[in-house]
Amino acid sequence: MHLDLHVSRFDWAGGPSAIGPGVARLARSAESVGVRALSFMDHYFQMETTAPAEDPMLEGYTALGFVAGVTQALRLRLLVTGVTYRHPGLLAKIVTTLDVLSGGRAELGIGAAWYEREHKGLGVPFPPVSERFERLEETLRICLQMWSEDNGAFEGRHYRLAETLCSPAPVSAPRPRIVIGGVGERKTLRLVAQYADACNFYGTPEVVAHKLGVLRGHCDAVGRNFGGIEVTAIIQAQENWTPDDLLRGAQAYADVGVDTIVGLAMGGDPARKLETLFGPAVERLAEIRAKRAV
Repeated sequence: MHLDLHVSRFDWAGGPSAIGPGVARLARSAESVGVRALSFMDHYFQMETTAPAEDPMLEGYTALGFVAGVTQALRLRLLVTGVTYRHPGLLAKIVTTLDVLSGGRAELGIGAAWYEREHKGLGVPFPPVSERFERLEETLRICLQMWSEDNGAFEGRHYRLAETLCSPAPVSAPRPRIVIGGVGERKTLRLVAQYADACNFYGTPEVVAHKLGVLRGHCDAVGRNFGGIEVTAIIQAQENWTPDDLLRGAQAYADVGVDTIVGLAMGGDPARKLETLFGPAVERLAEIRAKRAV
């Protein structure tokens, strides 16, 4: 299996002047132990389900640009961009810029958005959920058009672009990978089947197994190869886990069809936790992947 790292907090780094050095150390540590991709949340405020909204939260793409400059190989994404946060033409341009300047390491992680408080707080429109999903699909179509040879107009219900010009083009071939996050069975997983290169799930292996069954049905409905979608899942490692505990947890996800586990940056020194928990497991995770391929 692959190992990715997701960073959802920054309070561990200390005050504002310490966040930059702390994030740089964490990113370099992730790269050195064999983490494949690093992701941040895409929020204006910290999630109240995780910590107080007043806790530090970085703007996601600016933070990824910083990480690109202090690493060489880490893939870079937000897990996931809320469709309401940026106009789709601008979003495609931002991801393209990150991809060009990082040498082809950017991915587009995207979802329908949900955190109403931060939208109201900063005056960002927060339409009803049905409209957010409509906007999500149009945004996916706009990004794909901007990353194609077609520079023409786009006419949708919510977005109208006179030109979908995107120069320079992405370095990633044929374009940056698209990761759709979420577990909604009727809308989200249909969009995964139709547009995504990868999906991201949270929940127990049993929950993920059920969701994958639903996704397979959507793939059959749209004529998509289910095996062509990378399946990633967040693993809720505990503070007292050993590398063996992590491997047992990863195996349970592999057994239901997960390709990549996404570990969370943990504790007051997440770089150190990477080195003691995740690092020793990387090679054995690769063995799990190799066995699945046989």
